[in-house]
Amino acid sequence: MTTQIEQTRWTPPAKPPVVERGVIGWLHHNLFSSIGNSVLTIITLIVLYFGLTALLRWILNAYWLPIWENRKLFAVGPYPTLELQQPLIVLLGLCLLFGLSAGRWGSMLRDIAIGLAALLGLLALIPIGMNTQLMLAGGLGLLILGYVLGLQGVISNRLLIILWFLSLPVTFIILAGGISLPLIGAWNFATPVPTNLWGGLMLTLLLAVVGIAVSFPLGVLLALGRRSTLPVVRGFCVGYIELIRGSPLIALLFMGIVLLPLFLPPTWATPPPLIRVMVAITLFSAAYMAETVRGGLQSIASGQYEAADALGFSLVDKLRLIILPQALTKVIPALVGQFISLFKDTALVALVGLLDILGVARSVVQQPAWLGVPGGITKEVYLFTALLYFLFAYGMSFASRRLEAHLSTGQR
Repeated sequence: MTTQIEQTRWTPPAKPPVVERGVIGWLHHNLFSSIGNSVLTIITLIVLYFGLTALLRWILNAYWLPIWENRKLFAVGPYPTLELQQPLIVLLGLCLLFGLSAGRWGSMLRDIAIGLAALLGLLALIPIGMNTQLMLAGGLGLLILGYVLGLQGVISNRLLIILWFLSLPVTFIILAGGISLPLIGAWNFATPVPTNLWGGLMLTLLLAVVGIAVSFPLGVLLALGRRSTLPVVRGFCVGYIELIRGSPLIALLFMGIVLLPLFLPPTWATPPPLIRVMVAITLFSAAYMAETVRGGLQSIASGQYEAADALGFSLVDKLRLIILPQALTKVIPALVGQFISLFKDTALVALVGLLDILGVARSVVQQPAWLGVPGGITKEVYLFTALLYFLFAYGMSFASRRLEAHLSTGQR
């Protein structure tokens, strides 16, 4: 009896049966498992065939020359050609920062760095100008160099975070060719480039990055303020959020252009339209960010607050170390959806006189050189613009999924 029990106990488990379907079996199981599925599959294949072949024929016969001739306009708008080295310097610096971050922190940033490297390599091979191609190749080299240095740990996390915080003001200084402050006066290292000459994809990305980077912490503060026990703080936050959410973005943009200078001291210089638009976009997005973050805060069980109080955490440490990390993790999809919406909403600045990528598309369509093209160039230009929006929006969505997988959101 003992021998039989021991033999049964030490017998290795049997392997599951091998299921070999092959291509025919897979098709039968997934696409033709029933009469209804077979009919639906055939109809879908017919629609895809005619749709894709028609789209492919149109792409091959479309007139893409206006987009190629206006590639500089799509990239940086009316930014002076003689000063294009300044946006390229910004690109080189960002490539180095991305490389350092990917090597130091890995995970999602590594995937973003790989995508950026592939894009830089592709653009460096396209004959868009020898100097530009060399700068793009240099950006690829700096990205790889930064990644290697990040892997070796030559830079600390704190210094890297500081560099990212400084990257935004430094970008504005480089693109403007210098800086002008009331107390120290003007300092220029290159020919000054006014902000009304910034445009194209560069302007769209600047508006989106500034809106996201500034509205996110502001939205967190508003969400915390709305849950505050102080009536004045709670009332202000509730009033601000409801007022802003009840107004369309285009109305806030016009108010920023027209009314913002009225709220500034008389001794201050009137800010350029770009700054006014950035303020309006930031204030608008912060209200929606606040409601998203508030949803995450409400999902935290009261026991988390009680445990933090029992351990003697201060209010700041309780929020920083316990509450906010859990709350923000729960609302990552909603936050990224808000970021994508903000990126697309930047197209509205074309209505207040700024030449973002959509404004560039409208100006290219109206250029006299292409008015005699049979069928016009509207479809080609706007399809190219939509493709650019899609690529960046999909990139943010992909980064969101990678971040959720890294944090194991929704898994135990």
